[in-house]
Amino acid sequence: MNFSKPDELKARLSALRPLNAGELKRLRDDFNIEYTYDTNAIEGSTLTLRETALILQEDTTIAEKPLRMHLDAIGHRDAFEYVVSIADTADQLTERQIKEIHTLVLMSDAENRGIYRSVPVTIQGATHTPPQPYLIAPQMEALLAEYEDMKRGRHIIEAVAEFHLRFEGIHPFIDGNGRTGRLIINLELIKAGFLPVNIKYTDRRKYYDCFDICRGNGHKPDMLAELIAGYEVEELKRYIKIIGDKNGSL
Repeated sequence: MNFSKPDELKARLSALRPLNAGELKRLRDDFNIEYTYDTNAIEGSTLTLRETALILQEDTTIAEKPLRMHLDAIGHRDAFEYVVSIADTADQLTERQIKEIHTLVLMSDAENRGIYRSVPVTIQGATHTPPQPYLIAPQMEALLAEYEDMKRGRHIIEAVAEFHLRFEGIHPFIDGNGRTGRLIINLELIKAGFLPVNIKYTDRRKYYDCFDICRGNGHKPDMLAELIAGYEVEELKRYIKIIGDKNGSL
């Protein structure tokens, strides 16, 4: 695959006068609201974007919505903030980081937070059956080791796309795998100097198709890599425009 466009835009953004810490935080906070809305909606949350913003910005309780949805929104916000906080210092992706992300994501389920599942599961609507519990730890260890090799030989977008597809196939946790996996994508993108991306709820069918197509084409991650790259280009263009408008140029 050709990743010249996101690479070109990343270089262009890096050459511009940077946003100050306050401006960057505001943009990240705004992104996190939409990101939390979309990623939880993909998993079945019925909170609207406005309701998500009220919960995260004003600690509002939405009377008609279950407590679990409130906790899922707060937990995901905190997990994204954790990802951002470790991106500058983290090098190799580790099991500990993944479990810490999951611990924050699964705020509504104290018993299973940050712990690999101990029961077999099936994924609704999928033809793939995740491995038995006793295989999770060795498969995760192997995946993390192989991911380091992937990063050395491929563009980060392609490498993290394959990691995500395989991570979701292992389905290591009883719940919260999708949200955790999408946060890992963003951890790896930020570490590589890219912007975090938000896979939209409206694109959920295309996102789900990535898994089926990957299993049918020799486990190539091309479709998901293309989806991530498209979102990355959009985010980079948005930041470039914001900085350009702020500086009265571009």
